[in-house]
Amino acid sequence: MTKKPHFETVGIIGRYGDSAVSATIMELSDILKSHGAQVLLDEGTAELVRDHKLEVASRQTIGKRCDLVVVVGGDGTLLNAARSLIDYNVSILGINRGRLGFLTDISPAQMSERLHEVMSGNFVAEDRLLLHTYIERDGEHISESTAFNDVVVHKWDVARMIEFRTYINDKFVHLMRSDGLIVSTPTGSTAYALSGGGPILHPGIHAVVLVPICPHTMSNRPLVIDASSTIRIEVSDHTRSPAQITCDGQINLGLVSGDRVIIRKKDLPIRLIHPNDHNYFDVLRAKLRWSETPT
Repeated sequence: MTKKPHFETVGIIGRYGDSAVSATIMELSDILKSHGAQVLLDEGTAELVRDHKLEVASRQTIGKRCDLVVVVGGDGTLLNAARSLIDYNVSILGINRGRLGFLTDISPAQMSERLHEVMSGNFVAEDRLLLHTYIERDGEHISESTAFNDVVVHKWDVARMIEFRTYINDKFVHLMRSDGLIVSTPTGSTAYALSGGGPILHPGIHAVVLVPICPHTMSNRPLVIDASSTIRIEVSDHTRSPAQITCDGQINLGLVSGDRVIIRKKDLPIRLIHPNDHNYFDVLRAKLRWSETPT
């Protein structure tokens, strides 16, 4: 009698527009089916994979039917997948076919061994928080988005600072003139926020960090706050430069003078699956090239 797999229905999402992931996806699907899992292939990915003979499904269907989604690509692919699946109770595992691979932490060379372990129930899981942001204009809610890494309020394309006020839980924090402000989750603290001089937040910390981008007043420093806080950023009426919000570097929302940007923690977390021996500090050493003690 075939042993019931730990994950019964598994979705596969590949790196957008990259046909080079085809071979990895085909090998991956064979491994999953060898464990008795039903496999669904993302409809956007299906256009890149020839003769796959897998059931093709929309992102919504994958969210509703799957226990696990395996992302084949880079961190950007996983960020996109996480945003689209956040409202479903589905876990995500990453196979790295990108560059850095903070989130997609299994290499193709390790895929067979690691997938057999995961499908047998040998893995670690962790919940990561996401941010939800929306724009208020003249009292109306005009646009919204979700971010796994960060929400960035920044100038558009001119060499001129923007001016804005920041409030946390309706308490005034500062009036800032700068190139912008990064509001980052612990996941995003190793991305743009780190480049801006922000601290690295361990994924287990229930916090977000506000990192100024090239502030006019040099004493404006990164600020770590509780993730349950409500952040409000008001674009000053004196700001003549066009501004925008960018979520995870992938979604852009335009801003005008007087707009209010509201940022809160998303009610639901996303669950990431890692190999059983996953160590966050190993990831930091490998990706940031920190020195290690010789063994």
